[in-house]
Amino acid sequence: MSRVVYDGTPIEYEPGDTLAIAAVRAGQHPARGGTLCLEGDCGHCVAIVDGTPWVRTCQTPCTPGTVVTRHPNGSHPSPGGPEHHAQVTVRHRVADHVVIGNGRSGSAAAAAARAEGADVLVLDANDGNEVVAVFDGPTVIVRTADGIDHLHAHHITLATGAAEVQPVCPGNLLSGIYTPRAATRLRAAGIDLGNVVTVGHELVTLLGDGRVSSVELADGSVLPCDSVVVDLGSAPRDVLARMAPEVPVTIVGAAGEAHPLPPPPKEGFLCTCGKVTVEDLDGVWNKGFQELELVKRSSLCGVGTCQGGMCMPHLRSFVADRSGAVPEPFRARPAARQVSLAEAAAGFHIDTFRRTPLHAAHERLGANLSKFGGWSRPWNYGDPIEEYWAVREAVSLGDVSTLGKMIVSGPDVVEALERLYPNHVHDIKVGRSRYVINLSERGHVLDDGMICREGDDRFLLSFTSGGASVAEMWVRDWVETWGLKVHVLDRTVSHGAINVTGPLAGELLRRAGVAADDHPKFLQHRHLDVAGIPCHVMRLSFTGEASFELHHQIDRSAELWDTLMDLGRPLGVKPHGLQALFGLRLEKGHVIVGQDTELDSSPRRINMDWAVKLDKPQFLGRDALIRTAKLPDERRLFGFTMAGPAPLEGSVIRVNGDVVGHVTSSWNSPLFGHAVLLGWQKRMPHANVVEIDGREARVSPVPFYDPEGARARM
Repeated sequence: MSRVVYDGTPIEYEPGDTLAIAAVRAGQHPARGGTLCLEGDCGHCVAIVDGTPWVRTCQTPCTPGTVVTRHPNGSHPSPGGPEHHAQVTVRHRVADHVVIGNGRSGSAAAAAARAEGADVLVLDANDGNEVVAVFDGPTVIVRTADGIDHLHAHHITLATGAAEVQPVCPGNLLSGIYTPRAATRLRAAGIDLGNVVTVGHELVTLLGDGRVSSVELADGSVLPCDSVVVDLGSAPRDVLARMAPEVPVTIVGAAGEAHPLPPPPKEGFLCTCGKVTVEDLDGVWNKGFQELELVKRSSLCGVGTCQGGMCMPHLRSFVADRSGAVPEPFRARPAARQVSLAEAAAGFHIDTFRRTPLHAAHERLGANLSKFGGWSRPWNYGDPIEEYWAVREAVSLGDVSTLGKMIVSGPDVVEALERLYPNHVHDIKVGRSRYVINLSERGHVLDDGMICREGDDRFLLSFTSGGASVAEMWVRDWVETWGLKVHVLDRTVSHGAINVTGPLAGELLRRAGVAADDHPKFLQHRHLDVAGIPCHVMRLSFTGEASFELHHQIDRSAELWDTLMDLGRPLGVKPHGLQALFGLRLEKGHVIVGQDTELDSSPRRINMDWAVKLDKPQFLGRDALIRTAKLPDERRLFGFTMAGPAPLEGSVIRVNGDVVGHVTSSWNSPLFGHAVLLGWQKRMPHANVVEIDGREARVSPVPFYDPEGARARM
């Protein structure tokens, strides 16, 4: 005889047994306890089967060597174990008519549809076609042994029948309790249930220790037993019908018939999936949650594995008894059965990281791509040190299309920007730009970027790659709150940007058709044609070298990139990735918001008081900064130098053995021959010499490179 393994113990099974029947045959409950229906309606037989949790053992045939583990007692199973990245096959199929359920009513409906010439597909879980969801379309989601089927049907007939009502009373989580159909199946399988007592609505209490041993009836009598068959009638098996009420379906047979509700429950577990008791429902009702959906949501009754299939009749009876009106069933949520993430995602591929218009160009250049700020970006092109020297000594291209780019305009735009930013905006001249930081109401740094003035009432705002996703919401929220007349246009994804940087950057632009006299000076910006492509050229510097950001429509990005690479080849042009860029900016002491800052970093803590003008009458965070200006603040961001190799970012900083902070950025500088870093000291007095990775590091002024900024102005 073949065997399966239940909680580490082999048990024998007969041909045709399901895992649940094999467990009962061995004198066990297939899960932990509760009434067994053996038809997939309840959650009392679910277990972990061959590593997959929430499997209905009553619908899973026994196969030699199957390993079953019961769910933890009193808690949900943990995925645990090694990850299985299963590729689930999806088939898209079309049918004139789908009939769900192959019982008498389903077979009759299928025959009638075929007689009318329809292409009919009959689905039933017992035949290996388990319908787990119905969506608008209509689309029927079916789990099969081979994967997932997405069936696109012109018409759906539900012939899912009726489920037997299970008892709600003290002791209803004991083992040895069966519905009439379950008892019939077990007897047909040759299983002796012992002394069986059959009861109905006269049932009051089920008694026993782990397994039922007697029942108490309404007349006070107590009947000893080995097993109990509870016959309380039936309720429509309508989870699929309740899942998509907008989908036109035909319900036939018992699934569409009226079934009387059971008497109102008094005690016991009403929702055995979530272990919700009648007492729990009384509690939420008395708190004012007196509508079916509110009772469900506040108690979590009906949100378990059966989707209310078992508790729905009792829940409706509970609400009807207290409200005086019978409520309609609540809407079921997909799926009707637990599905794995692989099954739910089958047929779909969503890359949550956006790609720039130059993604293909980076791949052609052999870039090692990384995820940063919500984008897929080049980390390096094989040799970050070579990329670094191209910036410091020649010219290099960097893809900065990920930067947030926003046009703001209107009669109130200057007032809006004065309120949003902590430094002055009104005195920025047309064609000039200014570095700015964004503050929260608490005076904490949210982001940084540039303000470029294009006209009296038109500005371009830039934001970091990470901050771009919320920038529009941040600006619009405050503009609408203040009731100002400002137009906001987010151009982050419609415009690309290429940074041309290095001491030969100007020469590359000249070769691209931009005369030297037309080059914007440092912190200026102009609209120019570069290689015949209209660009908004911004002169700034994140690398510490002369830099020109070329903002342009994304449909010209690849053309502009390729042209600049061709024109710059005699100059030694190379592309650079984030690895080199982060090192270059660190040598200049530039802060990356979110990496070098913390959630509550103020301008003072990161040594950027110069970017805040407290003489302004109003801006976001001003009150908080004034209130905290006179308070002692031990936290400061410092620059450090030390012998290489550079410590890992996040490394602990110690003074006399005590932890005082951590490293936020680090880089082995090819130029200096030692490591440069940024890091926090959060304890006074601030030390000039600290310990990092067991080695000495010294506080050093920033920027480490070209403190006068002469290189950026070349």
